[in-house]
Amino acid sequence: MPNCKSLLSQAIKKKKKKSKNKLRRKSASRKENPIEEEEEEEEEEEEEEGFSLKSSTRSHSHGVQPLGNLYLNPGSVNSRNTGLGNLQILTDELVLDILALLGGTHLGILATVSKSFYVFANHEPLWRNLVLENLKGGFLYNGSWKSTYVSAHYPMFDNVGSSCLRVRDFYSDYLFQSWLCANLEMKPEWLERDNIVRRRGISVEEFVSSFEEPNKPVLLEGCLDNWAALEKWDRDYLVKLCGDLQFSVGPVEMKLEDYFRYSDQAREERPLYLFDPKFAEKVPRLDSEYEVPVYFREDLFGLLGNERPDYRWIIIGPAGSGSSFHIDPNSTSAWNAMIKGSKKWVLFPPDVVPPGVHPSPDGAEVACPVSIIEWFMNFYGATKTWKKKPIECICKAGEVIFVPNGWWHLVINLEESIAITQNYVSRRNLLNVLDFLQRPNASALVSGTRDRVNLYEKFKKTFEACFPGTIDQLVQKAEEKKAKEKKPSFWESVTDSKAGAFKFSF
Repeated sequence: MPNCKSLLSQAIKKKKKKSKNKLRRKSASRKENPIEEEEEEEEEEEEEEGFSLKSSTRSHSHGVQPLGNLYLNPGSVNSRNTGLGNLQILTDELVLDILALLGGTHLGILATVSKSFYVFANHEPLWRNLVLENLKGGFLYNGSWKSTYVSAHYPMFDNVGSSCLRVRDFYSDYLFQSWLCANLEMKPEWLERDNIVRRRGISVEEFVSSFEEPNKPVLLEGCLDNWAALEKWDRDYLVKLCGDLQFSVGPVEMKLEDYFRYSDQAREERPLYLFDPKFAEKVPRLDSEYEVPVYFREDLFGLLGNERPDYRWIIIGPAGSGSSFHIDPNSTSAWNAMIKGSKKWVLFPPDVVPPGVHPSPDGAEVACPVSIIEWFMNFYGATKTWKKKPIECICKAGEVIFVPNGWWHLVINLEESIAITQNYVSRRNLLNVLDFLQRPNASALVSGTRDRVNLYEKFKKTFEACFPGTIDQLVQKAEEKKAKEKKPSFWESVTDSKAGAFKFSF
């Protein structure tokens, strides 16, 4: 939750922005007064710390304000509480959880009870869930989720779905944050850090020794130059090529044309993301218009043929869409190639859990902020003081990022983007994957396959049949490497680390 100070400061900063021109007009006289000059600089610094809203942003549709604003209006009474009656003791989240049990008709009736229930019952995520559950992918987005639902079920009341009543003196951090996250621009300071290693034209051997074996991310340039997809894949081409075929969009299947209609209008904190694992089977031409970069062609899961877990996806989404922090499935490594647009990446090594992220002890579940913007607002700043800072970059069209196994990563599209990603297993990562697949709770962890229980046995048996003795060699090599890392140097063997004096060891 954004702190009240940051939200309250928005109104103050707007006033400061209006007065900035006056300050500039008086710059000549202020230069003569160093104290005033310092004050002006401090004011500009404060302005830079504020947030910028998208140019198309309108004020909250129902007039919801952050709770902190209530403290600036001591005479006001929070209509949120008066309208809920005895339910005011419940948190906003719990109120919405209860309302999520209702259908569209009952939400509409409840909205007439009080101004407070009107605001809660019109919360867009409630209607989004109703549309996705009831209409599946067979809907045409109509500017808002409520309007989409109403126009599909009650066409004669289409205008009702888009009507908005502004409520005075309604204060809620939770509801206001949902609107804020949907309308914030990415701050420049969130985009400026670019500390990933970049390489162009390196050999496969250098990639393996410098990045894959030490399990380090790298951004590769120039290895998509021969892809037809790089020139062809835009929305017009894809819509014409794919026709009425449906693709996976969150929990539903949608035609590309319908998805683009949605993405053009969507203004929400978690835009739906097209993420389809079967695109190549659905449209073979798409499969022929890209090829796996030479660095990632050893893909041992391929030995399983049609029984391999899902491993490649086409990814399409508007600005603001993306993936919150996660580790790629089945302990695989991955590569992600940008075809159109650009993405911001934030990566943490396996031994560093990102701030605000709380994985369960067995790794089966991960709790993290609802939206990506929320994480940047509330947690990104903390990483500036960390000794182990995240790896960050903006990946642009024609570039590929290597994501090593076990690395936490967050991705957000900075503009409408199209990408291809694949997860793979090479010899450098084989033992990690085998260890993952045979964990006691593997049935809960393994993903992308119907047979979670037997994947380990199938994969190991198939690999050993093709490459007999290789697993034993890899195990021996790993043990030697581990022993070498633990073996003390000569000076460590003859020096008492606690007393700082020599000791004899024979």
